[in-house]
Amino acid sequence: MHFGSALRLLRLDTGLSLRDLAGRIGVSSAYLSRVEHGHDPAPTPDRLMAIARALDLPPILLIELADQSSPLVSSYMSRVPAAASLFLDIARRDLSSGEVARLRALVDREFPPGRAARRPAVRLRPWLTADRLVLDLVCSGMEDVVEIAAARLGVSGRAARAAAEHILARERESPSLLGSGVALPHALGSHLPRAAALVTLARPLREETPDGEPVRLAVVVSASSRSLELLAQVARLASRGLADELCGVTRPERLLERLEALESW
Repeated sequence: MHFGSALRLLRLDTGLSLRDLAGRIGVSSAYLSRVEHGHDPAPTPDRLMAIARALDLPPILLIELADQSSPLVSSYMSRVPAAASLFLDIARRDLSSGEVARLRALVDREFPPGRAARRPAVRLRPWLTADRLVLDLVCSGMEDVVEIAAARLGVSGRAARAAAEHILARERESPSLLGSGVALPHALGSHLPRAAALVTLARPLREETPDGEPVRLAVVVSASSRSLELLAQVARLASRGLADELCGVTRPERLLERLEALESW
């Protein structure tokens, strides 16, 4: 369910129709529609990589969002049996996090990744500062959330109102409700400020979310059309418990620390 709603959001922001994306990855529109509406499970890792190419996203982002990391590892080990022995040796040696990091550095040095894999990962934390957080907001609806957040995007007056109007117009067309208590109101365009704000709610909003869970946290984004990867990262964080981790935190510095920790794994 969470993957489907995130995929639909990303597809719409790319400007692809259901038929366009289905044709690019070699599936039927009916199948893809069922995935987006949560009736069918997330596609296999191979199809996820095809979707990532169509959306110009790092494949690992969609694979992790779909919780398909384990099938990807299993598929790799079935093709390269020696890898299973290596993983087992690492487990037997009980390597620490620091030692695994050293091993990863060695692998990166000896076997540099391809051009697409080298693209630096986009993270939400660098987009946020303490003054772009609104904690325990009491409001009546998503419109209030967007308008209050827009005032924290580093612009003021007419520019802030314009950003809020663009975001709300986009939300009226297709609400960015990810599930797991997270909403992602956003608008993409070269004329918009490149910024994000995060809002936690004192009282959850009863919106029509994919999983029926009320909205407890919103990440409001105003950015260029090339910021699709940030939206995918927020969807990934939502599936990993973003609202559970951050709601109820009362100090901005502590919230940013928790977010950074969540993005580190």
